[in-house]
Amino acid sequence: MAAALTRRLRMLLRSIGPGIVTGAADDDPSGIATYSIAGAQLGTQLLWTALITWPLMAAVQMMCARIGQVTGRGLSGNLRQRFPRWLLIVFILALLVANTINIAADLAGMADAAEMISGINSHWFEVGFAVLIAGATVKLSYRRIANVLKWLVLVLFAYPITAILVGADWGAVARAALVPHLPHSSGQWSMLVAILGTTISPYLFFWQASSEVEEEKELGRTRLADRKGATTEELEMRRIDVGVGTFFSNLVMFFIILTTAVTLNRHGMTHIETTRQAAAALRPLAGKFAAMLFTIGIVGVGFLAIPTLAGSAAYAFAETFGWREGLNQTMRRARSFYAVFLIATAGAALLSLAGINPVKALFWTAVINGLLAPFLLVTILIIAADTRLMQGQPSPRWEWVLVAVATAAMFGAGVAMFVV
Repeated sequence: MAAALTRRLRMLLRSIGPGIVTGAADDDPSGIATYSIAGAQLGTQLLWTALITWPLMAAVQMMCARIGQVTGRGLSGNLRQRFPRWLLIVFILALLVANTINIAADLAGMADAAEMISGINSHWFEVGFAVLIAGATVKLSYRRIANVLKWLVLVLFAYPITAILVGADWGAVARAALVPHLPHSSGQWSMLVAILGTTISPYLFFWQASSEVEEEKELGRTRLADRKGATTEELEMRRIDVGVGTFFSNLVMFFIILTTAVTLNRHGMTHIETTRQAAAALRPLAGKFAAMLFTIGIVGVGFLAIPTLAGSAAYAFAETFGWREGLNQTMRRARSFYAVFLIATAGAALLSLAGINPVKALFWTAVINGLLAPFLLVTILIIAADTRLMQGQPSPRWEWVLVAVATAAMFGAGVAMFVV
């Protein structure tokens, strides 16, 4: 028994990779803001979504991981093999715009939180964070960046701890989590679209597949022919990695909604304008320590999410236009790849300094992602079922069905948002 447990633990530790980082990046400041708004406005009404989105998100990320593993290409590289170039360009331009706005709102949210901790004007932090993240990404190798991102995952523990500190009626929590409460107004449907869009988000699709390619390059498989195909063990390791990463992501989502529901919503504080306001509102209700944990989580996860957002756009453009790509490349050897990364980050910093409302921007970015994602998922389903592109290793039927369910659910929520 002990030997079997030890063996499984070793497999889990060996499997830690892109799936953990991608899952954690999903709880970026955009996600935190969206989940906070859901909890503040609707209490625990949408708590059940955390249970539903875990298997759906896991299936989507596993499918993207398999595409990267068995084809040796990122998502854009595979879409280019199957679909017209104009369609791919529409996708990547929409991704760049959504990601830039998302980064801007993330920077604003992080800076607000940092100002709350330090008392220093948030504009200094907006510029400082952007320069620090861009500089580190350009200078450091992929392996060092990946290792840093893995450690940043730990900041997400702030949210379950905060939820435990504030206290809750766990019987009522269980009922809200297990009995779905469907939206009945346009505003509530848009909230559901935002939750789906920030949880099953397009930039994560591109990042997951491209990260698999980077992992293989780190193993010395620099040629496309060397990267094609994957062993059963490699696929199983990534399944564990993605499963754990997405579970943790949705666990954090659950506790953020719960924390704001039992504090802000319960005391009538349903209107949140800034991430700093969300954290500050927790202080008199949950204590200074809980509010500080919430704030530190916002800053820490921003450092995790922004390289993922900018990097996914850079990978998408590089694969579409055939540029040299990768965080393992130097700036001199992959100028166009890094140019997209820097344009997204710099453009986001300028938007952030323009004084956008971070919570509104984060929320509506999540809505845009929720409307864009199902169209992209249709193309991913087609790629994943193509035995030629997938080297005779297409996604298993159960995975394909779950991703199809996620696609239908996102289409349905988007339609309901406009029709109800």
